[in-house]
Amino acid sequence: MFRVYATMSERLPLSNVAAHARRAEALGYDGLTVPEAVHDGFLTAGIALNATTRLTVATGVVVAFPRSPMATAHAAHDLRELSGGRFELGLGTQVKGNIVGRYSTPWAPPAPRMREYVGALRAIFDAWQNGVPLKFEGQHYRFTRMQPFFNPGPLECPGIPIFLGGIGRTMLALAGEVADGLMTHPTNTGPRYLREVVRPEIAKGAARTGRDASAVKVMAGIWESGCIK
Repeated sequence: MFRVYATMSERLPLSNVAAHARRAEALGYDGLTVPEAVHDGFLTAGIALNATTRLTVATGVVVAFPRSPMATAHAAHDLRELSGGRFELGLGTQVKGNIVGRYSTPWAPPAPRMREYVGALRAIFDAWQNGVPLKFEGQHYRFTRMQPFFNPGPLECPGIPIFLGGIGRTMLALAGEVADGLMTHPTNTGPRYLREVVRPEIAKGAARTGRDASAVKVMAGIWESGCIK
């Protein structure tokens, strides 16, 4: 089963996002991916979600490492609640030059750090949804405190899907290992590449944690629209 997502220009003014999202919904698209380049991805997603009633909206992708997983978790939780379950979280690592020079954030090998990032998000979501103590301790992230005052509580539509943006084999496999799906870049979306590289690498990652590789979705990012299977 395929779902087709519309895209939008990274330079579309925020004042035009609502109309763009409504048009995508009226045209029958299943979803809309919103970029993060000159606008904040979460803010853009919120505008699109608030303007529609059926459309799924995914960040494609927000840059993870300059944000604490806690900040990302709050934004994702809020958008999921606002939309009645129509929000999907797409995360990306970006490259060292941007992380260090544009975001003034320390660089570390991205795959191990992203593995922890996703694990931290899932621990935070679990604490909010199920009331379990927050306890995540890794090399890059440590979360052990969640007072009731800061806990937004459970969602009526839990299970925020986490997609990872990936190009290289390591990140492709990581998506299979820890994520609900992979968002490809337009440069690695050819049918042969998806068949011969993307899916096998996802399967390798899924095997490391005993997951069903077929359950990991692939959102094929092309310049005009996105297709998810």
